[in-house]
Amino acid sequence: MPSAAAVPAASADPTSAELRRAELAAFLRSRRERITPDRVGLPGTARRRTPGLRREEVAHLAAVGVTWYTWLEQGRAINVSAGVLDAIARALLLDPAERAHAFALAGAADPRAAAESPAVTPTILRMLRRLEPYPAALKNVRYEVLAHNRAYTDVFGDPREDAPEHRGGLWRLFMSDRWRTQFLDREVMQRELVAKYRKAMAEHVGEPVWRAQVDELLAVSPEFRDLWERRDVAPVVSHVKRYLHPDPAIGLLRLEHRHLWLAPDGDTHRVVAYVPADDETEERLEALALSSASSSAL
Repeated sequence: MPSAAAVPAASADPTSAELRRAELAAFLRSRRERITPDRVGLPGTARRRTPGLRREEVAHLAAVGVTWYTWLEQGRAINVSAGVLDAIARALLLDPAERAHAFALAGAADPRAAAESPAVTPTILRMLRRLEPYPAALKNVRYEVLAHNRAYTDVFGDPREDAPEHRGGLWRLFMSDRWRTQFLDREVMQRELVAKYRKAMAEHVGEPVWRAQVDELLAVSPEFRDLWERRDVAPVVSHVKRYLHPDPAIGLLRLEHRHLWLAPDGDTHRVVAYVPADDETEERLEALALSSASSSAL
């Protein structure tokens, strides 16, 4: 029998991060090879050993170093910021679906996701408008608002007033001054949302974009830190919540969350409608819609 020293050691399985880097590298190469120089305003040459653009041409178009971009296409363990990936996506002429795929593989938050998410379609925007005067929003699996109707803004404030990385419900529930006073069931909502976020994060534990939001909240919110350390998990369920609108003429709103999961992305995107739980709330939402429409017409 061969000695123990003669038996080769089994190679370690690749980690999730290594697999994602390899997939991203292969994807970027495939996108680079399909682009002819004239499509991006570069002069063509008769002698090209490979189809499409050269790595140095992509690096030039994206304003990044050639060596760094070469390492990226080789799947090396280098940091890929959202800003740099945005520049590369532009250089490679990625469409919205390809762009979302690249950012997912890189584990980065797309700074243009709300405007260019494949889920934000004319049909979805029309649906959100038709749900008025009920507040409604399109959200992804991280509870980030990708699109919303005017009623949502009237009740909860405009997410676009915050930085893109702070437009999600998790951040606003802990850090928004308006939500701190307006959400009468805020503590219950905090416990539920932290537990739901942790449960959803289990399938994305190796993705930096998920961890980034957690790390930032851990650093600035003792409330979040206490709840996160409990390690509770919870499913997505509908509840009636109470909201005290800043306008005294509107006052108390009792709203039930209803989720419409979208196919084929049923596990990632959903329309959340906030439906009146009583007749008084129905009347107050209608009054709020009329007031908002009158203000917009001035």
